Amino acid sequence: MTTKVWFITGTSRGFGREWAVAALERGDSVAATARDTASLKDLAETYGDRLLPIALDVTDRAADFAAVQQAHEHFGRLDIVVNNAGYGHFGLVEELSEADVRSQLETNFFGALWVTQAALPILREQRSGHILQVSSIGGISAFPLVGAYHASKWALEGLSQALAQEVADFGIKVTLIEPGGFSTDWAGPSAKHSEQLADYDAVRERVMEQRRTRNATPGDPTASAAAVLRIVDAEQPPLRVFFGTAPLGIAEADYASRLETWRSWQDVAELAQGEPTQR
Repeated sequence: MTTKVWFITGTSRGFGREWAVAALERGDSVAATARDTASLKDLAETYGDRLLPIALDVTDRAADFAAVQQAHEHFGRLDIVVNNAGYGHFGLVEELSEADVRSQLETNFFGALWVTQAALPILREQRSGHILQVSSIGGISAFPLVGAYHASKWALEGLSQALAQEVADFGIKVTLIEPGGFSTDWAGPSAKHSEQLADYDAVRERVMEQRRTRNATPGDPTASAAAVLRIVDAEQPPLRVFFGTAPLGIAEADYASRLETWRSWQDVAELAQGEPTQR
């Protein structure tokens, strides 16, 4: 198998680090970005020149373009671009400040957009490449307390579905990875929280209990590496793919509910268009 060159954001821990290690272990090369590249020192010592550590804050558009260009100049090509950098923000909609929402979107959505835009000219010229966007089950469904996070991932989903159609003629593939609950620090040290309103204490307690039940058996980030390798090696990779066993059931229930609601209100849809309602 021909070796590949990866560009992965958010490699200091979690999915990003596990996928970087998996790529390196099989002989691929990786441009690994992190806010603090000290977290990559052990990988650099183990894998030498096949790892290019790059300090990067993905919210800096100019820095994103420079990092992608640095990786391309260093390795001579890019095959797989993984937009993994992101975090979860916890706050009910009324609790969200402007800064909370803007920060969430700047990292989870705009960071991925800037890296994608930086990579596209390179991939177009090659007439090949694969962009992996790390979304979430929260990119197609929604739960209380993480509305800003959902906004960022739903935006990424729509952008990426449009992108996949735009770049298909250039041999570029796009895949949205939609994990369920995994044992990362997404809800731990890397998470951010809004200032809480006491009136919502009962709601918040109920939501957190539901969340603990839903994520009672989290997935293993290390095991996810094998799934990523299978996706990037596929001749026809999927536009969307779940990671974990829980997302499919959540999606099936959510979409069934949506279809039922749309159908039951179809007479209003027809009314809005001026069509005669036939029942």
